[in-house]
Amino acid sequence: MRYSVIIPVYNRPEEVDELLHSLTKQTYKSFEVVIVEDGSDQPAEHIVEKYTDQLDISYYFKENSGQGFSRNYGFKRANGDYYVVFDSDCIIPDHYFESVNKQLEESNFTIDCWGGPDRAHETFSTVQKAINYSMTSFFTTGGIRGRKKQLGPYHPRSFNMGISKKVFEKTGGYRITRMGEDLEFSIRIINEGFRSVLIPDAYVYHKRRTSMLDFFRQLHFFGRARININRFHPGQIKLVHLFPLFFLIGIVLIPITLMVSQPIFYALATAYGIYTILLLFESFIKEKQIKVAILSVAAGYTQLCAYAIGFITEMFRRQL
Repeated sequence: MRYSVIIPVYNRPEEVDELLHSLTKQTYKSFEVVIVEDGSDQPAEHIVEKYTDQLDISYYFKENSGQGFSRNYGFKRANGDYYVVFDSDCIIPDHYFESVNKQLEESNFTIDCWGGPDRAHETFSTVQKAINYSMTSFFTTGGIRGRKKQLGPYHPRSFNMGISKKVFEKTGGYRITRMGEDLEFSIRIINEGFRSVLIPDAYVYHKRRTSMLDFFRQLHFFGRARININRFHPGQIKLVHLFPLFFLIGIVLIPITLMVSQPIFYALATAYGIYTILLLFESFIKEKQIKVAILSVAAGYTQLCAYAIGFITEMFRRQL
């Protein structure tokens, strides 16, 4: 069984170096690596050359078209039975392919699509650990990202996603290149009748953003993307996706209710106080660092408010 790793890259040679180094440590070796440089000003070709004697690796440079279409470009040049997509800011634990291969071989049913969770590596900064907590916590995402129990079929994200060659041939790959391209693809895969599963041991260390401002911009984009996905697949906005909007409305109402109704003000303030304590407590239990726990509260509020603002912005833009 052979895998093709597809990695789209845009101006991130240092990250590519870390990612490729982690791939050299894999205990399961039957895979190739396809690097697709998406019109970068800072190409990673010199980084790729360092690993030609350690990995079965190929490098392609193309005009910029976005990550979705760059992955399609890589799929068309891959030789494996399965295509595995990683973001360039990921570090892959050495057991990743061994865990995936074991799951595919021992499963009682055919698996044509899978994904795995993301975690924070011990070398990540305090801010990165806080952001990782916020992006994976039940209290901020409702348990829809990388948990064993799902609200419905598992929809892999493209930072850690695998598909069979048959899936690509049937679906044609990514239909859009940005604004929720991975979720749109996952939904279409499932709608075509393919089985998608979560493989808990197939996790990656995902760096994400290194500042709260960059994290705000990313989640603002995610909120816009949810509206965009609903254009292609109506009905994809569910209650869990509206939670950030309700959260933001509550924050806006707190100072207003202080002037209008003190009982409502105290109720809202108490609710947000309890929520803050829950974030602080859970993050401290997981990370064992008070600084990470405090920043996790900031990351949680940033995530929900940014997502809600992007959601509202794109919704009104589409209506207009």
